Amino acid sequence: MDAYGPTPGAAQPASVAETHISVVTFVGDRAYKLNKPLDLGFLDHRTLAARRAACHREVMLNRRLSPDVYLGVLDVHGPDGAVCEHLVAMRRMPAERRLTRLLGTPEGPDAVRGVARAVAAFHATAARSPEIERAGSRDALLALWDQSLEQMRPFAGGVLPRDEFAEVAAMARRYLAGREPLFAARRDAGLVRDGHGDLLADDVFLLDDGPRILDCLAFSDALRWSDVLLDIAFLAMDIEWKGHPGLAALLLDRYRDFSNEHHPSTLWHHFVGYRAHVRSKVACLRAAQGDPAAASDAAGLHALAARRLREGRVRLVMVGGPPGTGKSTLAAALADRLGAVHLSTDALRKELAGLSPDADTAAPLGRGLYRPERVHRVYTALLARAETLLGMGEHVVLDASWGEEQERARARHVADNAGATLSELRCTAPPAVIRERMARRRAGAPAHASDASEVVAAALFAAADPWPSAEAVDTSGPGTAEAAARALEAISR
Repeated sequence: MDAYGPTPGAAQPASVAETHISVVTFVGDRAYKLNKPLDLGFLDHRTLAARRAACHREVMLNRRLSPDVYLGVLDVHGPDGAVCEHLVAMRRMPAERRLTRLLGTPEGPDAVRGVARAVAAFHATAARSPEIERAGSRDALLALWDQSLEQMRPFAGGVLPRDEFAEVAAMARRYLAGREPLFAARRDAGLVRDGHGDLLADDVFLLDDGPRILDCLAFSDALRWSDVLLDIAFLAMDIEWKGHPGLAALLLDRYRDFSNEHHPSTLWHHFVGYRAHVRSKVACLRAAQGDPAAASDAAGLHALAARRLREGRVRLVMVGGPPGTGKSTLAAALADRLGAVHLSTDALRKELAGLSPDADTAAPLGRGLYRPERVHRVYTALLARAETLLGMGEHVVLDASWGEEQERARARHVADNAGATLSELRCTAPPAVIRERMARRRAGAPAHASDASEVVAAALFAAADPWPSAEAVDTSGPGTAEAAARALEAISR
């Protein structure tokens, strides 16, 4: 049964919709919501006063997004004239304009854009306070994950695959372990607000004068207070779960445009994964209560959570090899494909020396800018910048020779501390290809930040420590696409 009928004002048959919390009666162009006199732990509506307060709070909070839908609170009088109940009075929405119904139609992209604009505008003026900001902290989200995982543990090995459940738990905790700087920065930027808390496509209606977004999470402030991206991620998850991942991605893109907000893609994936995990938990509980379709929903939503958390893993990629092996070209291509920040020792070496990128700093190995203490200083600066970026949830590709095991060990330590997934790639090419590249580099085509000569390249190759943990990537092909594809395959493994 649709909870909302045809065009407001049109003659419609009366109907009733019921949830575990409330009963909604539809008469003509109006809807009347009654809260059940229940204590469910997370809410307590047993007394008339509690239900009255809940009605007024629901109207107040939902008027932030749909002021003309939530008409007010009605008092119901019994035969003796005394007030015996309270109802939320609402304007009835047209079912054919529900977002869920529009997703698979030509209107879908425009509908998603309209909702993204409306939610971004809502978030821009939503309430902030120190208490709200604490609810959006990294530790608060970790506590929610831990609580949800504990509640779902009895279903692992039954409704949910045991290995997948363990993987989700590990990925969630690892991501949050290294992301305190990101969450602190978002808090300081005012991105933790009093949001909607329960954005679902079934509760969004696209009218001629704009969207109406209904039924916010009124019974719990703590669950409504969150990072704005976590709020909109609920709707993105729901749209993807309904079979429209492209529109879910469009929602993110347009929300980012309308809110003028930058966020790392890893955070978006993590938040969508969290929302899918919570929905899976609800489905698990329904399955335990005997709902025959709920077990399938729980497994599917949990699989969606796992996919998103895998996509949201923060990555540190080491791309190494002697000069001429194509490491810088491959590193740049990987950074482009991963949406990562590309950091290069060749560029950083000259920056730290106060030189322009095209300055000629050629020198024998161990002399000039290549003295051991200077090389170590460059790697130290490289890893410090990587650590900062990883803490902010950004993928990082590190472009360096990586000839010394002690420097590689430092990079592994940085990845571990930042909760990042580390990939180590060693570029290789036949000697003839390397000689040809070095000759073209000496001729100035293409321009390159490295000043290493063939003699230096050979010395670096001879002095390099064994690197058994790296995956070799042959870069001898005429273009970078094939080598980049092989490198991405290695990274995914």
